[in-house]
Amino acid sequence: MASLTTLSKEDLEDLHSSLWNTYKQEQTKDLHLNMSRGKPSAEQLDLSMELLQFPKSYTLADGTDARNYGVLQGIGECRRLFGDLLDIPADQIIMGGNASLNLMFDTLAFLLLFGTEGKKPWADERAQGRPVKFLCPVPGYDRHFTICEELGVEMIPVPLLSDGPDMDLVTRLVKEDEQIKGIWCVPLHSNPQGVCYSDKTVDTLASMTTAADDFRIFWDNAYGVHHIYEEVPLKNILKACEKAGYPNRCYYFFSTSKITFPGAGVSLIASSPDNVKELLGHMSAQTISHDKLNQLRHVQFFGTSENIHNHMTKLAALLKPKFDIVLQKLQDGLGASPPVASWSHPKGGYFVSLNVFPGCAKRTVALAKEAGVTLTGAGASYPYGKDPKDSNIRIAPSYPSVGELSQAMDILILCVKLAYIENKLGIQPK
Repeated sequence: MASLTTLSKEDLEDLHSSLWNTYKQEQTKDLHLNMSRGKPSAEQLDLSMELLQFPKSYTLADGTDARNYGVLQGIGECRRLFGDLLDIPADQIIMGGNASLNLMFDTLAFLLLFGTEGKKPWADERAQGRPVKFLCPVPGYDRHFTICEELGVEMIPVPLLSDGPDMDLVTRLVKEDEQIKGIWCVPLHSNPQGVCYSDKTVDTLASMTTAADDFRIFWDNAYGVHHIYEEVPLKNILKACEKAGYPNRCYYFFSTSKITFPGAGVSLIASSPDNVKELLGHMSAQTISHDKLNQLRHVQFFGTSENIHNHMTKLAALLKPKFDIVLQKLQDGLGASPPVASWSHPKGGYFVSLNVFPGCAKRTVALAKEAGVTLTGAGASYPYGKDPKDSNIRIAPSYPSVGELSQAMDILILCVKLAYIENKLGIQPK
């Protein structure tokens, strides 16, 4: 297969005509294929149906009736289960509701409203003309960026490299600017590239000198047990921060949204004892407790952290064929050298990150939509939706069936080629 980059203008024009005819045929099929978000498939959700039969008993180990009020921090059984899974002491965990995103939003809002460790609320600084800033590794998770945008936190993009954020840049920025108050991190199988943070990156984040003495790491370990091709270890950020002398630096988030039922799972935030005490103080004004029955259901369904790992092995067996399809289709369709696109080869998680020729992402996504394939909007993986190269596209393989996914990838690759040729020839969109 010849690379598009090697073709003459005349050859590109002929190829565009042929590809456009194929594209018009695809449009007549009235397809409705969705790869826009990392939704679990029905087959994945079926693995957790037994969860709905629990709880079998409502009495906790300490005698508490889980059907009643109380236990703001979350039931001990659930904190111990996930503490064992994540190597975090149970007393440093707060169980939340059905979404870790909720905990992230609230935690950032608490810092803006109340500050931390007796220091000024971050919003007070903003009111005095000193903006609150967060570092955002890119490409990254659009919902993190939405939280910042909603709460008026200025976002500074930093490149995400093969072993984590560009730490030379991060360490320089946080040392120079006291208004940089935090950084978002998805440390395992990141969204969308599948990057896994190295031990060196974790240690540097934990120990780096920051101008802001209330700097915080928002550690969203959303895919911490979502291994598909290879299990990747992750150094414990909470222990690293404690060892470095900054025990309060990190907030650690986790949920079962892509383990059991999205929207009906459990979430948690973990941090230092001081931070946990502070967070519980704020939360006590919000709620009496989160859903203890759901926490208990998860405890009785899984029983042990080993059973969670076994459950994830079953999920990986369902996801692997879909990731195989995406990666093989990309190789077969766009793998000629020199390439017109590049893509990630994740070891786990939920996404494949596709980088098309600069200036072509928005056009590719628009073409795909008009042919019946819905993708996450181009630019979503960057703060404010602004991809400076207009290049990155997130592929979410989990939800479609194998047949639908194969069909959708064929259309996506067709659209990548059309967008590239249009760009090179200066063809205006039809």
